[in-house]
Amino acid sequence: MSQFSTALLLRTKTIAIRDVVCSGECRHKSDEECAHKTSLVYPYRGVFMRHAGRNDTVAEANQVLFFNASQGYWISHPVEGGDACLDLAIDEALLAELAPKEQLQSSIPVSFHRQRRRIDPRAQALVALLRHGLHRGAAETLEAETLVLTLVRRSLGERTSHAAGASVGRQKLVDRAKLVLSSDLSRRWTLSDIAAEVGVSPVYLTQVFQQVEATPLYRYQLRLRLARALDLLGRYEDLTALGLDLGFSSHSHFTSSFRQAFGQTPAEFQRAARLRA
Repeated sequence: MSQFSTALLLRTKTIAIRDVVCSGECRHKSDEECAHKTSLVYPYRGVFMRHAGRNDTVAEANQVLFFNASQGYWISHPVEGGDACLDLAIDEALLAELAPKEQLQSSIPVSFHRQRRRIDPRAQALVALLRHGLHRGAAETLEAETLVLTLVRRSLGERTSHAAGASVGRQKLVDRAKLVLSSDLSRRWTLSDIAAEVGVSPVYLTQVFQQVEATPLYRYQLRLRLARALDLLGRYEDLTALGLDLGFSSHSHFTSSFRQAFGQTPAEFQRAARLRA
């Protein structure tokens, strides 16, 4: 069985959307790979590490990763379970028009300075709407193309995304904390548990995480759980069970957290994504 499966969900003159699933058998660094075209990759399930030069990036559902054309990289899976991502390749002229100039390198083809940006809940919801709609044949081509452009604008906007900036040491500490959280999304981690796993004090961990990600550690964990809920909504009829499986204390806790993040309840999102009649 191949480690990868790729499904082409849509191809037009302006965009190509692929759903890429990896089993995660490669726990250590893979052989070197190279993107033929700059693409934006949105993990929606699981976690992996992307190694590009001296830069290591934790890829999970709170991030968009930039895979620049002709840039070599390696992939590893420090956490079991594999990963799944939505891969967007956009016409180069269109991408150059969408991306703020300060985020791009002065080179041809179009490429990004940074390896990643943190996206907001609305961008995560757009990823889920695109994937569910295209898989089920419920999204028209024009609708999907429009959602892609909205998603990319939101992923690159200064008000709706965040580019981490910190020393290498602090970034690595935050990355270790992310891997701990991703290893068991349903676990009710305590701050001391996570700090012990990464080898620092709880106070130092919270300070550094806030500095690097511009969001508290507990909220980051909540966002990971809610992103997983977006992924699983098509498989669950019992939404109480889904919330409990993801570590929420009750149906009301799950529903209120989901509404606060995405602007609608899980049931309303199911209907909007045409997962339920």
